[in-house]
Amino acid sequence: MRAAMSPLNRRRWRNFKANRRGYISLWLFAALFFLTLFAEFLANDKPLIVLHDGGIYAPVFVAYPETDFGGDFATEADYRDPFVADLIEGNGGTIIWPLLRYSYDTINLDLTQPAPAPPSRDNWLGTDDQGRDVLARLIYGFRISVLFGLSLTILSSIIGVLAGAVQGYFGGWIDLGLQRFIEIWTSVPSLYLLIIIAAVIEPGFFILLGILLLFSWVSLVGVVRAEFFRARNFEYVEAARALGVGTPTIMFRHLLPNAMVATLTFMPFILNASITTLTSLDFLGFGLPPGSPSLGELLAQGKANLQAPWLGLSGFFTIALMLSLLIFIGEAVRDAFDPRKTLA
Repeated sequence: MRAAMSPLNRRRWRNFKANRRGYISLWLFAALFFLTLFAEFLANDKPLIVLHDGGIYAPVFVAYPETDFGGDFATEADYRDPFVADLIEGNGGTIIWPLLRYSYDTINLDLTQPAPAPPSRDNWLGTDDQGRDVLARLIYGFRISVLFGLSLTILSSIIGVLAGAVQGYFGGWIDLGLQRFIEIWTSVPSLYLLIIIAAVIEPGFFILLGILLLFSWVSLVGVVRAEFFRARNFEYVEAARALGVGTPTIMFRHLLPNAMVATLTFMPFILNASITTLTSLDFLGFGLPPGSPSLGELLAQGKANLQAPWLGLSGFFTIALMLSLLIFIGEAVRDAFDPRKTLA
């Protein structure tokens, strides 16, 4: 990889690694995100593998009816049911469970006290007010928050970079018209619009992503526009025009790499803001559908159940860790692209 990197990129990578806090945060965040991508293998109310009557079953992938294990019903087997477990293990079979035997929507019907129940050997971080395991909801909630934030950041960055490039390169009436449009567009109260839409339809993942994308793309327009304004009259750009190089080639091959430096510097902070927006909407009740593994919904439960501090504390420390790691990564990226920082 080193041989393929240019001297400039090698210097940037050394600057990034020199920020030890950001470098460690990158690996820690990547490890947490990678683990949560396989949340079904970490926390699930279905076994990973079932060995029964000489056959190998993978309930985590396939829904098997109870009759496959000697039961009476053709519906999907409930592996947490002692009757089904006895059918499998009583005939010499084996059930291999994930680390946590709860999914994000699994209700623990064997609680010894009313929900929300405190942490125990069965529920390591306790349960919420519906009897669902808090740790399982944190694992799934972490994944959906990061995936939502990444999707919103990437899509809004693409649109923002394109809009800023057009404004900065062409200037004139195109720039003036788009600037006035952006000023009017950003004055629209997005929260009120979300409330109105939530009253008409249930905002799912993609609907919520589309609504927030309508307003988040403007965050990078100003930065990219300024870079294109600065570089569009450079000598190498004028030489390319004189040689008959097309406008798209000049914009995206010669000017865009300069603008991407500022874009990449801002992206970790945009990701942070995207996750914060989703968490805030879930906390207010205008985010993901009810029952979804949501960190904001867990904070709302903590606010509504002050007698169960494990709810609010679990959600708070998870969000604080996630956002802190992203901020540290953003600071390291900023140092990596800072031309004033050089290492021997």
